Amino acid sequence: MEFTFDNHVLDINRRELRRGTELIALEPQVFDLLVYLLQNRDRVVGKDDLLAAVWDGRIVSESTLTSRIAAVRKAIGDNGREQRLIRTMPRKGIRFVGEVMDRNGPLAVDRSLLEATDPPRLALALPDKASIAVLPFVNLSADPDQQYFADGMVEENTSPNPDPSNSAAFTSPARCQVDSLMDCFGLAVNR
Repeated sequence: MEFTFDNHVLDINRRELRRGTELIALEPQVFDLLVYLLQNRDRVVGKDDLLAAVWDGRIVSESTLTSRIAAVRKAIGDNGREQRLIRTMPRKGIRFVGEVMDRNGPLAVDRSLLEATDPPRLALALPDKASIAVLPFVNLSADPDQQYFADGMVEENTSPNPDPSNSAAFTSPARCQVDSLMDCFGLAVNR
C-alpha cells in the first residue's frame, strides 16, 4: 500500500519513503512511527499509543520518543516550528495533519498493516530424548594437515556415547552428511 502526501510516497510493503524520486533512509522505528501517524491521522495520538504500537509497550525515555518524532519530521521536510504535517498538541500528543492520498483516493485507515506479522515458521517436532546437531567444524588454519582436528571434533560429538549409564548421553543423527543432516531435521541450508 502506498500513501502520497506533500511530494512524498510512503510504500508500506517495501518499507520505503521517497521524496520525488529520491529514496529517504529511515530507521525502522522512525518508519513505523510515520506509518502509525498516517494510519491514525483522524485523531491525536498519545504517548501511550505510540509506545504500544511502535515499541511494543517497552519503556523508552522521553528523549528517545522526542528524537524519533524529530527524525520523522526531518524525513518529510517538516520541523517542530512550522508543524505543517505533524502537529504537536500540548499535553495530548501528536497528529498527522497533512493531506494524505492512497492509490484509490483518500486514506482509509487500515490498522492491520502496521501490525505486520512475522513470516510463518516451521514447527520442528521435538524428540523424546535430548539431542543436538553438530555441523562440521572448519579448519581455519592455513595448514591442511590440521583438518584432522576439525574432523575429530565432529566425530567425537556425533559418535554414540559408549557409556550407557551416563544419563547425559545424546542421540546421534547416524553420522549424516551436512546436507542430509539438515534434511533429517527438516531445515533448509542457504549457501
